[in-house]
Amino acid sequence: MKPSHVLTLALLAGGIPAAEGKEAWAAMAIPMPGEAQVIGSAAAGCVRGAAALALDGENYQVLRPSRHRNWAHPSTVRFIRDLSALAGREGVKGVLIGDMGQSRGGPMPSGHASHQNGLDVDIWFRLAPEHLEHAEIESPRPVAMVANGHMNRATWTPAQARLVELAAQAPEVERIFINPMIKQALCRANPADHRGWLRKLRPWWGHDEHFHIRLACPTDSPGCEPQKPIPEGDGCGAELDSWLNKPTSPAPPSKPHIQSRALPEACDALLKAK
Repeated sequence: MKPSHVLTLALLAGGIPAAEGKEAWAAMAIPMPGEAQVIGSAAAGCVRGAAALALDGENYQVLRPSRHRNWAHPSTVRFIRDLSALAGREGVKGVLIGDMGQSRGGPMPSGHASHQNGLDVDIWFRLAPEHLEHAEIESPRPVAMVANGHMNRATWTPAQARLVELAAQAPEVERIFINPMIKQALCRANPADHRGWLRKLRPWWGHDEHFHIRLACPTDSPGCEPQKPIPEGDGCGAELDSWLNKPTSPAPPSKPHIQSRALPEACDALLKAK
């Protein structure tokens, strides 16, 4: 059996070898050189030719830089820079960028089942108009937008709402995972004839301290696995109601993630390349 197949089977096995496989991806300090390519899916993929987002840029800071998760496909890096700059021009100051991906993508040893193929980024709802110092950047304090099953009006402001709207209006954004209570608040705040962007907001557990953006497959990446299309409509009706009828915040306790899908063969080669 080829070594690449051994690694894939180890990842699928969910035992100690799987953990070692994740650590191997995390240990990659530099991206695989060559033309940028998204390979596979968000939950079973990798990225070639990744770019690093500068840790401090126009109207943004990257959180927890020691985790080295500020890598993505170049189109994702451009999107983050453009979104942060646009937000700043509209008065939304101090965007905080959470996890993106690893230098070659792949499964992470902790924190995420997705974020593997260079198209995902977490953006915090907390804003930091004043520049954060290193200690707080490494150990940031999240701010929840939902408290006791209701929107926290002390933390949820027009600035957070506008940041989400600007992200959702970007054509390259395919979907945004967000707490159901927050989607409900945005549905209520926008008239029915101005809700087109709300269909991209997909309700999910937790996600009341940050929102999770996923971009569509870029044209330079034929090996990128697209997601299923989003249902028609703005999602402000029965679909959202079904989420609101169950507790979604905080998220259920996380379980150790087992890589349940094999990575594409191209990822095996990418991991081994120098």
